[in-house]
Amino acid sequence: MSISASDADDSVSAGELSARYDNFVVDLLGSIAYGELSAFERLATDARHSPSLADRAVLGKMAVAEYGHYESMCARLNAMGMDPELAMAPYQRMVDAFHERTRPADWHESLMKAYVVETITEEFYAAIAEHLDEPTREAIAQVRTSDEQIEVLTSLLRTMLAEDPRLSSRLALWGRRMVGEALTQVQRIGAKHSFLVGLRPDATHEQAAAEVSAILSALTRNHSKRMSKLGLTA
Repeated sequence: MSISASDADDSVSAGELSARYDNFVVDLLGSIAYGELSAFERLATDARHSPSLADRAVLGKMAVAEYGHYESMCARLNAMGMDPELAMAPYQRMVDAFHERTRPADWHESLMKAYVVETITEEFYAAIAEHLDEPTREAIAQVRTSDEQIEVLTSLLRTMLAEDPRLSSRLALWGRRMVGEALTQVQRIGAKHSFLVGLRPDATHEQAAAEVSAILSALTRNHSKRMSKLGLTA
């Protein structure tokens, strides 16, 4: 991202704005990298709840994809001259705590968690990437969940709900908890690190926070639409 001197106000130099952006990108990639590594571990573990080998293979395949995403993020950080482990370290405790708070009780909850987290993060990455430089946009595009994977999860959930309608209330409640936890997680990371000022380094903290708030509101609306299509109340 290049920032001209005319874009900066009198109190903030173009160099400082550029530094803010660079820090933001490293923070963002570090959080994505650890998120993908953690997702790999959790999906591989949750696959053990699967009622059939075919279902286990679905989550196993997703876990492999998440690990590939992790490697892609590490490669990008290395290309920037950054140590991936150092970039990921600030997020380990928060991400691990998120997964501990949202530990599924069974296969049904595992599937709903995977669906909600994958769709929310997919849309979040897409929204954030619009503000980034081209090389970083391309790197993030490589870690976005494929439409095929989302469709597979959607199909499994629909089949599961059709076979046992009694699951609807429990999974609707679990889905609401998942989206609440996921959005709170984004806000916690943003407040603790440089996400807010880095997203728009030439803006005030309040303006950048408003931009992030608009993204989170859009994520919530889209989640509600997806739950409705599944016949669940968001």
